[in-house]
Amino acid sequence: MKMDVTHSFVIHVKQMQTDPIGGPALELTVIVLISFNRWFSFWYLDLLVVPETLPTLAYFAFARIQRMGETRDNDAYEEELLDYEEDEDKAPDSVAAKGTGETVKKGYVGIHSSGFRDFLLKPELLRAIVDSGFEHPSEGKLLRSGRSFLLTEGSFAPILFGYSSVQHECIPQAILGMDVICQAKSGMGKTAVFVLSTLQQIEPVAGQVAALVLCHTRELAYQICHEFERFSTYLPDIKVAVFYGGVNIKTHKDILKNECPHIVVGTPGRILALSRDKDLALKNVRHFILDECDKMLESLDMRRDVQEIFKMTPHDKQVMMFSATLSKEIRPVCKRFMQDPMEIYVDDEAKLTLHGLVQHYIKLSDLEKNRKLNDLLDALDFNQVVIFVKSVSRAAELNKLLVECNFPSICIHSGMSQEERLTRYKGFKEGHKRILVATDLVGRGIDIERVNIVINYDMPDSADTYLHRVGRAGRFGTKGLAITFVSSASDSDVLNQVQERFEVDIKELPEQIDTSTYSMSPPVLDKLI
Repeated sequence: MKMDVTHSFVIHVKQMQTDPIGGPALELTVIVLISFNRWFSFWYLDLLVVPETLPTLAYFAFARIQRMGETRDNDAYEEELLDYEEDEDKAPDSVAAKGTGETVKKGYVGIHSSGFRDFLLKPELLRAIVDSGFEHPSEGKLLRSGRSFLLTEGSFAPILFGYSSVQHECIPQAILGMDVICQAKSGMGKTAVFVLSTLQQIEPVAGQVAALVLCHTRELAYQICHEFERFSTYLPDIKVAVFYGGVNIKTHKDILKNECPHIVVGTPGRILALSRDKDLALKNVRHFILDECDKMLESLDMRRDVQEIFKMTPHDKQVMMFSATLSKEIRPVCKRFMQDPMEIYVDDEAKLTLHGLVQHYIKLSDLEKNRKLNDLLDALDFNQVVIFVKSVSRAAELNKLLVECNFPSICIHSGMSQEERLTRYKGFKEGHKRILVATDLVGRGIDIERVNIVINYDMPDSADTYLHRVGRAGRFGTKGLAITFVSSASDSDVLNQVQERFEVDIKELPEQIDTSTYSMSPPVLDKLI
């Protein structure tokens, strides 16, 4: 259904000023007249704008006004969702977990402050961005095709406003309320897209949840909550809370009753339980976000939870989904939850691997792994290292062995209590330990800045899992090293799949490896610490 919408606007330049970051800016008044059929509305805005962004401002204002005239047929909308009852294969149970990170990023991640200024963000957000030290552009160019974008690397890709990173292209569209599907390599700042765009749009109302973010593990949920808290430092009226399993549900119910947050981050199981019990009201949600969306939508149990939660939210809302791996099979599933989304994909999967990441393998028997790992940890120059294993028991046993050998090791796995996992995660993130032995619990989305080496003690079960694991090193364009132990024919098969799919040549680890290929110079390292 379409409305007969007419609109016009006038931009009046008042005077030159200085913006919150210190650059020249224009003080503007934007006057808009919108007519809906026989009704009309008149409003104006006072803005502080960087001069070169005036064409961008005009375009975005026009696009937003056009979208105001679109309405949806609610019945048809609900029918678009898939009927997952027809799925018969039971997917593996989802793994829930929780963790945090208090460390503030220091000046090597994100995009130029001037880029953020171009987005017309709230001064409070700009101030928090500057405090966080966001200085350098996230990698990747986007090629626009209609309302879809293809991510390219180093190619001549003309788009509407010049050359742009994922953040440059996503954030201006996301702050207009547009639905977004975004695939980009690990460590390129996808989280900043939905955190900043949500904080830019949200108008907090006491007792109402306005934004809901779902992710598949407690560690990732806690980390996302921390990012919202970090960027809302100068927005004291906005409350953020994180809800996940493993904690007494009464604690979460008390939070919702006594100090209801405006932004809720959580795992699907706990969010669904709170919603079913009527403690978490989702009727006012305006922003619905899935991080690592493929992990949740590919798992049948978790997908059903997500769908039930989704149906409790209003039809008129913004939906955003993000992941480093989005297969062509899962993309239509994502789009069922959306209305005419902006789509950003890495169609060439070879572009998904990180440029600063050196990758090698070692062929050996299972019995030789411990000795080889000991030798590597003695020989390699690492800031922090993550060692991935395939089971809880192997994580505990390997960590015990490393501690007995006087390595500063700690382990995290799903067999621990929630409090213990959180304490260990924070200790590693803050640098109290330099070696982390873990299962795939921390294989997706977790951002630990000092990690420059990943060791696959046990080969992952798929190329996707490999990509997410090694993405813990070499994040945000820094250098890193990934070493994979190959001890069986099935291990070799997965390694071959990785090389073919991502078009990467993974060579056997040489006897001598140049430290400069995977370790940053001391001045840069000092800046990160």
